[in-house]
Amino acid sequence: MARLNRRWFLGAGAIATLATAIAPQRSGVAQGDPPIMKPPRLNPGDGVGILSPAGAIFRQEEIDIVVDAVRGLGLVPYLAPNLRDRYGYLAGRDETRAADVNAFFADDRIAALLPIRGDWGSARILPYLDYDQIRANPKIITGFSDLTALLLGITAQTGLITFHGPNGLTAWRPNQTDPFRQVLFDGQRVAFQNPIAAEDSDRLMQTRFRIQTITPGRTRGRLYGGNLSVISGIVGSPYLPDLTGAILFLEDIGESTYRIDRMLTQLKLAGLLEGLAGFIFGQCTNCGPSGGYGSLTLEEILADHIRPLGIPAWSNAAIGHVEPIVTLPLGVEVEIDAIAGTITALESAVR
Repeated sequence: MARLNRRWFLGAGAIATLATAIAPQRSGVAQGDPPIMKPPRLNPGDGVGILSPAGAIFRQEEIDIVVDAVRGLGLVPYLAPNLRDRYGYLAGRDETRAADVNAFFADDRIAALLPIRGDWGSARILPYLDYDQIRANPKIITGFSDLTALLLGITAQTGLITFHGPNGLTAWRPNQTDPFRQVLFDGQRVAFQNPIAAEDSDRLMQTRFRIQTITPGRTRGRLYGGNLSVISGIVGSPYLPDLTGAILFLEDIGESTYRIDRMLTQLKLAGLLEGLAGFIFGQCTNCGPSGGYGSLTLEEILADHIRPLGIPAWSNAAIGHVEPIVTLPLGVEVEIDAIAGTITALESAVR
C-alpha cells in the first residue's frame, strides 16, 4: 500500500526537485476568467454538506454510507434539505437542487460540499446558482463524471478552485483518502503519476496504466478538465473556463470510439484545443469500436486531433472512472512531463 501511495502522489519534498528539473518548453495562463480564488483548507471537525446536484438517491443506505465516510474522515456530515427529492432520474427540480448548493455555500457550518453521486443533471442547475454568494464564501467542492459541469461552471463564474476528485459513493480506501487529505487538509503541492496496478506488482513489466506519449515535452499551465461528454455539452456556454494556455485532461466511460472522435472534433471546431499548453487523456472505461468494420482506434483518434497541436501530450493516465479516484485541483498552476506522465502542482490548492 505504501508503494502504491508513493506512485500516486509524491511528497512535498519531491515537488521542489521535480519543479527544478522540469524546464517548461511552453507556458501560458488562461485569459478572461475571474482571478483564481482558493478555498480554506479542511480541519478535523469541519462540516461537510452532503447533497445530490444531479442524479436521484433511491436508497437511504447510500446516504448512510456517505455519512459514515465523512465521519471516517474526521468531519461532521450535514444533509442537504432536499437530498431525498426526486424528479424522474433527477434529485428534484433544477431550482431545488441548485438551492441546496446555494444553501451550503451560505452556511457558516459548512467547509466542503460532497455530492453523493453524478449520473446526469449538474449542467441543468448552473443558471440557478448564486455565484455572488459562492464568491463571497469560497469552499471546497469535489466530484467527477457529471459533476464536471458543476465544478467547471463554478470555477468559470467565480474563479474558485474546485476539485476533480471523489464523490460520496467512491471507495474511500487509503489510496484515495491519503491523497485527499494531502491536498485538502495539508495543502501539499502534490504530484500525480500512474500507479503500479496490483496485477503488475510481481511482473517484470507494467501492463496496466502504461503511459502512451502522444507528443513528448514539458510544459506548465492551469489544470482544467473532467468528463469529455460533459465538457462537450457545455461548449459555447459561460460555464467553461478559458482554456488558453491551460493543461486539459479528459476522460470518459461507456462511449464508442466514434463518439469520442465526434466530441473531440467538437472541441477542435470550437477552437478549444488550439490554445492549449498541454493535453492529457485519462481512462475511457468500457469504450471501444462500435457498429462495423474498420473502426478507428482510440490511439488513432488522439493522434489525429492532438498530435498536430505540437504540445506535450499523453494518454492512458489513471484518471477517470477507475479506483482510486485521484484528487486534482481545477485552476491550479501545474507542470507536466509527457514522457514520465507526471502532473506536478506548483502551488497549494487551499489556503
